[in-house]
Amino acid sequence: MYHAETINNHTFRLRFLPSGIFDMGSNETKKAWGKESPIHKVELSPFFIGEYPVTQALWKAVMGADHNPSFFISDNRPVEHVSWIDIVEGHQDNDGPPAFLQQLNEWTKTSRPKGYAYRLPTEAEWEYAARGGEPYEYAGSDQLKEIGWCKGNSHGETKAVGLKRPNGLHLYDMSGNVKEWCMDKYSDSFYQECYDQGIVKDPLCDDKKTRPRVSRGGSLNSSPRHCRVSCRFDWDPASQNILVGFRLVLAPVQR
Repeated sequence: MYHAETINNHTFRLRFLPSGIFDMGSNETKKAWGKESPIHKVELSPFFIGEYPVTQALWKAVMGADHNPSFFISDNRPVEHVSWIDIVEGHQDNDGPPAFLQQLNEWTKTSRPKGYAYRLPTEAEWEYAARGGEPYEYAGSDQLKEIGWCKGNSHGETKAVGLKRPNGLHLYDMSGNVKEWCMDKYSDSFYQECYDQGIVKDPLCDDKKTRPRVSRGGSLNSSPRHCRVSCRFDWDPASQNILVGFRLVLAPVQR
């Protein structure tokens, strides 16, 4: 099951993921530097998630044909060099462009399911989708070269989305190509807090003491250890980097 939208003659699709409980994180201290532990159980409500990272074609369809911040220019490559603020909050205070999500939700207000809106995935939703119900180290395989673009095979540039195999949920490029912004603030202690609760439902870290936001998935310049489905990164939300893009979620607005 999927949901499709067409904006300015550009069509994109999102896959439906049913509710479920999964083990989030990793206890592999040698690879994870302790940032991915403890493993804890998470229950998620249903949501839709993009088959691909947001492409430059989709970004331009929403933001305007002349507005493409990417370094590696091509409609079918992921948009990059976009900050968390560019996507979620926008720059209205200094006459900059509005947020991508604000624009997208305006374009789709009569076509998306009633009561649903587009947003970034939570960190838990992202990992649930990347794992795809499979026991692999990467999103769809234990062999990164089969499913992702990283430092060893990217030739130092992003690639068009969908060239590698998808994972078990038919999601592409979740390991490598570009890292992907998540909604959550980054906290080293959040996993322990979740673990202490038992099974936590729809977690979202909104720690008032910290500024960095989470990104996931590894990039064109990442080593294999950084492309693992459990690997976490912290980035300043104002950072614009050629290694970071994002993927869409469509979910009920109350979450």
